[in-house]
Amino acid sequence: MRITTRGRYALRASMALARLQTASPVSINQLAEEEQISSVFLEQIFFKLRRAGIVNSVRGPGGGFQFVKNPKDITLLEILEAAGEEMNVSDCDKHAKTCEKTGRRCFSHSVWEDVTALLNDYFSKMTLAMVMEREKGPRQSV
Repeated sequence: MRITTRGRYALRASMALARLQTASPVSINQLAEEEQISSVFLEQIFFKLRRAGIVNSVRGPGGGFQFVKNPKDITLLEILEAAGEEMNVSDCDKHAKTCEKTGRRCFSHSVWEDVTALLNDYFSKMTLAMVMEREKGPRQSV
């Protein structure tokens, strides 16, 4: 499994939105500046998040994005899947009956299925609010 830049940025921007959102929406430009991510790229990501029902947008002056529901009810899996990430550890675990290369199920197939299930379970239980709680305190520079 490889999380793409789009997936990583979707998580970062969602966490920034959770941190910055008060009563008013947060603009793409504010999120882009906060996270040092291209605003054009963030627009594409937030279009996907909006289409998935995670955020909504408000137009006009003072507009931007806000969560549709509370961050305690938004899982990391929802965000990653909305961003277009496939949560499979290997191509092997996508083929339940046979492998494309060998035409039969390999001996390690069940290992990849189990690892994929563990990762999906983790991401489906971890919410934005939980991550925010873990990250409270001074922000570390990289």
